[in-house]
Amino acid sequence: MGIITRKNNAQPRVVQVKAKHFNSLKVAVAAVLIIVMVLMTAIVRLSTQSLQQRQENSRLQSQVSALQGQIEKDSQDALLTNAEKEGSRNKAVSYLQDIQAKLKTINNFMSKRGLHGFSFKKLNIEDSPKSDTRLYNDFSNYLDKVVNNIAFTPMGYPKLSSFTSFFGSRGNPFDFGGREFHPGIDFSGHRGDPVKCTASGKVIFAGKAGGYGNCIKIKHANNLETWYGHLSKINVKEGQRVTVGDMIGKVGSTGRSTGPHLHYEIRKNGQPVNPKQYLSLNM
Repeated sequence: MGIITRKNNAQPRVVQVKAKHFNSLKVAVAAVLIIVMVLMTAIVRLSTQSLQQRQENSRLQSQVSALQGQIEKDSQDALLTNAEKEGSRNKAVSYLQDIQAKLKTINNFMSKRGLHGFSFKKLNIEDSPKSDTRLYNDFSNYLDKVVNNIAFTPMGYPKLSSFTSFFGSRGNPFDFGGREFHPGIDFSGHRGDPVKCTASGKVIFAGKAGGYGNCIKIKHANNLETWYGHLSKINVKEGQRVTVGDMIGKVGSTGRSTGPHLHYEIRKNGQPVNPKQYLSLNM
């Protein structure tokens, strides 16, 4: 390769440049260009990565904020739920206390009849929720005892009818002008009318019993017994278990009787007591 030069209007002169030097220049320029391109590519890549990183950080921050908001909401919901549960529990315990007070009144009525009442510890609203199950189980057991006590306690009428004779001293219907002690209550009736037991228990006698005629005797809890006399028919047998309300016989006029009626006695510890106080819970 040559370069043309002039000096003082002289004839042009060609200056030769060695091709080797030019090729070295080309290589250097190319190398510089490659380095610049690599650097620019690296810069672009780093810039892209930085942008992606910022976007990822922004996304993560949004997720964290959302989670924090959810946690706060869940915490508030949990607090509200616990408050509602606690309020409902307090109401439930309040209802139980009210029921307990009424049951204690029933127990009081029974104790006045000579029966043993059932004690029950005072309900405590401050008990922890873990004790709720035990609290309700205790109360349920208490109710079972009360129900059992009522079921095995003579109560109510063996026959729904009017009275013809009461407990205590009365005129002797077989000895006009004389007096006698009547150990029970007589209910009016017709021959064949149903007679029901007033409490659950075990039949300890079923048969003829002197002036009682056809008689049924049933043993109950608390050393109580009920006697049913002057029956025309006996529907149970000795040793049989009966449930309150079962029809055990029929009205008649057997034994020492002036006509069809039911003689009803309640005995405690073997001694007759006034059945009137066992006819209802009202004192």
